[in-house]
Amino acid sequence: MTVVATAGHVDHGKSSLVLALTGTDPDRFEEEKRRGLTIDLGFAHTVLPSGAELSFIDVPGHVKFLRNMLAGVGGVNACIFVVAATEGWKPQSEEHLRILELLGVEFGLVALTKVDLVDDDLLELAEMDVADHVEGTFLEGAPVIPVAATAGTGLEEMRRAIDELIARSGEAADRGRPRLWIDRVFAAKGSGTVATGTLTGGSIDADRTMHIAPGNHDVRIRSIQTAGSTVERIGPGNRVAVNLSGVDHHELSRGDALVEPSRWQLTDRLDASLDVLASLDHEVSRRGAYVAYLGAGEHPVKMRVLGTDALSPGSTGSVRLFLPSPLPLLPGDRFILRESGRDETVGGGEILDIAPVMRASRAAPDRTIERVVRERGWVSATELERLTGEVVEPTLGEWVTTPEAVAATLESVLERVSAAGVVGVDLAAFDERERAAIETTDELVTDAGLVLPADAVDPYVDHPFLAELLAGGFTPPSASDVDRNDMRELTRRGHIVQQEGVVFHAATIDEAARVAARLLAEHVDGFTVAQFRDATGASRKFALPLVSELDKRGVTRRREDVRIAGPRLPAI
Repeated sequence: MTVVATAGHVDHGKSSLVLALTGTDPDRFEEEKRRGLTIDLGFAHTVLPSGAELSFIDVPGHVKFLRNMLAGVGGVNACIFVVAATEGWKPQSEEHLRILELLGVEFGLVALTKVDLVDDDLLELAEMDVADHVEGTFLEGAPVIPVAATAGTGLEEMRRAIDELIARSGEAADRGRPRLWIDRVFAAKGSGTVATGTLTGGSIDADRTMHIAPGNHDVRIRSIQTAGSTVERIGPGNRVAVNLSGVDHHELSRGDALVEPSRWQLTDRLDASLDVLASLDHEVSRRGAYVAYLGAGEHPVKMRVLGTDALSPGSTGSVRLFLPSPLPLLPGDRFILRESGRDETVGGGEILDIAPVMRASRAAPDRTIERVVRERGWVSATELERLTGEVVEPTLGEWVTTPEAVAATLESVLERVSAAGVVGVDLAAFDERERAAIETTDELVTDAGLVLPADAVDPYVDHPFLAELLAGGFTPPSASDVDRNDMRELTRRGHIVQQEGVVFHAATIDEAARVAARLLAEHVDGFTVAQFRDATGASRKFALPLVSELDKRGVTRRREDVRIAGPRLPAI
């Protein structure tokens, strides 16, 4: 199903056209019917001649309800722009068109309404007026369909034109990252909390657990409805109503988003481009009470202009926006900026960076992945997808990085290892990025958990006590005369093993493991300490610590009074 929004000046017949095309009156409130004025968003759906299903979002045209209009057009890519032939182009027509342009809407057609109330000459003038105003916009060259909703004139031609519009706009992309900007919340009798919105970015399923942001609520989707039908699964580009458990409808509001938290980066600060409207009579600077319209929400923001102090009318620049609460955003999302003090639309633009790391005085945002990686130096592929929405293959380990960042990290590691010399640096002292960098060089080696210069000579490898231990085998000499610091280093480097107050050469433990393997080949039900003692020729004083070390390493396992095979028993 495709979602199309209406737009245009107040009282130009948007709701009447939707009613004529769908049979559903999008004006939901008694006040709207009494005043003949759309106040809030209205929704309706129909099936077109081609069989394609279509949902309408009918938005208010009056300037007093512009915030509601903005909530409705944030998630659509196509519109029906309504202009009454009786009145022609009006101020709100102009503002709605500029808003649609700033939001990146690419496809549309013009409905020239109330043609039954004008003669042919006035109709021709109205068509010329529309053509002049849409020149240079996405509506230039778009079909202009004369229609009279109450008389039924032009409705079939309008349906065919909408069919062609949908075909041009294409299907919504499924990136596996569903996001539902909530534009309406209510409590349904017997069902609980229901939220509606236009689903983008991916599919959702009934019974899936998701997250509401802001608000930090985990919710479960109990059921899904679209176009009045209950479905188990729904894809992007559809109007959706979800019945949610885990949250009261009073805890949700328009502008909240339903997302999978693991796939989205929540942010309260972003860098963006800003196209300033040429119709303004003043510059745009950080001074002002600004409101940003993102998704279906209205958010008071603080703004910093990047690279200059102010932007002149008709210019494009970069800004940093500070939001009151974190939102699930992506580069490429569009927004509208209004100045509430002057009650005017300032402009709009595209989000470039949802988690800027550069100071505002140095920031030069764009949408390239290269900039994101360059500014961070190292970023995991998972985090990079949350930051950009793009899947990028890691360049080193789990990281996406640059040669310069790897070189700088490696230089720091080499300095630390070089300063430690033959003593080395414990591998655990390095973070994940440094460990990944170590794997790229031949200048370092890792031995027994230590990172050493490749040409380092272990000063303890020829320690005289090691020769004594090796000669002693299963009956080693006492270590009481060996320097305490030497003992610590010999143990740390893996040359010796201390168990129950007895010191063994590391090679002796390996030989003991082979003895255990031979014994278990002969005694499948396990061997005793006495049998191990006899096999090694060691006294019980040494046999017990040896068996304990084998148990500790997983070579053997104790079962009552015997040792059986462990997961690390060597082959004979």
